[in-house]
Amino acid sequence: MVNTPRIDPEALGVDVGRLDGLRNRVRREIDSALLPSCQWALARDGQLAAFETVGAASNTTRYVIFSATKAFVAATAWQLIGEGRLDISRRVVEYIPEFGTNGKDVVTVEQVMLHTSGFPYAPLGPPAWAYRDRRLEAFARWRLNWDPGTAHEYHPTSAHWVLAELIERIDGRDFRDAVHERVTGALGLPWVLGIPPDAQCDIAELSLCGEPASPDELEGVLGVRELPVTEVTDEALLSFNRPEVRAVGVPGGGGVATAATVALFYQALLHNPGRLWDPDVLADATGHVRNTFPDQLALG
Repeated sequence: MVNTPRIDPEALGVDVGRLDGLRNRVRREIDSALLPSCQWALARDGQLAAFETVGAASNTTRYVIFSATKAFVAATAWQLIGEGRLDISRRVVEYIPEFGTNGKDVVTVEQVMLHTSGFPYAPLGPPAWAYRDRRLEAFARWRLNWDPGTAHEYHPTSAHWVLAELIERIDGRDFRDAVHERVTGALGLPWVLGIPPDAQCDIAELSLCGEPASPDELEGVLGVRELPVTEVTDEALLSFNRPEVRAVGVPGGGGVATAATVALFYQALLHNPGRLWDPDVLADATGHVRNTFPDQLALG
């Protein structure tokens, strides 16, 4: 567990009354038995202002952070872009020849990063995803659902498997090592991707809570009466309780961290300590909206 000193929230300009409101809201979820535990953190100006775990866990407990993992992997790619080693306008096949099959030779790095690359449902799961050669074999089999660059649909895991391979090809290290050495380790934060089985004793077990949303509830929040069928199923989510799955470090959703680690990582993106990222690339990545296609979910 990384040392995460906190200072008086008021000294950081945090409204203590609103902070108490957040704390009470979190505790209500636990008191109502809607969640077995909850961990939250608030940081400002690069410092941790509040960090608390409520329920059946402690501040040393780590959680699977699912798609929040994507930002750590993307931040690693941003460094390679800033170094001039990864060009988002180039086609993926120029870096990964194995990818250029079934019409995918036109897919660009930018499209992969924007979820406009056209293979949101491309399959890759256990046990193949644990082996690089089998991941490359999967790339070669993948087909497009639509022409790259013509639409946007969230790619739950497929796009970030490609991004992970791009990192390996260019950086020369296993993508999990690259993410740590370049980003989390450089920030003094713990390892987030690829946790060995003998280092998993402090990871919270996932469990299903509550009932699925009704069609009326979905429509009220999302404007649709049913969610599309994707790889993100209850079974798939609960598979991250398995030590061998946590050890893989799925780049689109297999990260493991405390809330404090996530908060301090995002502070680093705001303040760029030690100029870890090229300032122009970081400003572009965090402040320039490149994808203006409507999400397919919104289209029904």
